Amino acid sequence: MQALYPGSFDPLTLGHLDVIERAAQLFERVVVAVLRNPSKNPCFSVEQRLAQIGDATAHLPNVQAEAFDGLTVECAQGLGVGVILRGLRAMSDFEYELQIAHMNRRLSPGVETVFLMAGEAYSFISSNLVKEVVSLGGNVDGLVPPLVAERLKRLMAVQK
Repeated sequence: MQALYPGSFDPLTLGHLDVIERAAQLFERVVVAVLRNPSKNPCFSVEQRLAQIGDATAHLPNVQAEAFDGLTVECAQGLGVGVILRGLRAMSDFEYELQIAHMNRRLSPGVETVFLMAGEAYSFISSNLVKEVVSLGGNVDGLVPPLVAERLKRLMAVQK
């Protein structure tokens, strides 16, 4: 069975990586799908995010990164993937993700949604929180992969 793990991954966090690593043990193939959504005003381009994911998952031979536009279920169908994987940190995530899972099932009954709980050490990390900490000069080591931390520091230095 194959799984699609969609998101913006701007930036990729250790919470994302935790879900990817555990999913790689559960599924034959995991496609980490980066949504092209310019309205979100991302820190990193889609290409940079794909490269970050590729670097961070190089040790996982059954993981690949792809970019997509549009509906997640259409991406899953196009790739022949039957499972959409979503990570959950808190109950508030579950309420939001449940609505999306029901809509996805309505749009494509053959595609299931599977939830993985974030590891305890990562349950508070979000990409938005990481970006806020970096923008205020804080240290994000231990929240994102080292290469991502370095790229965030460089990006913030350029923007100052």
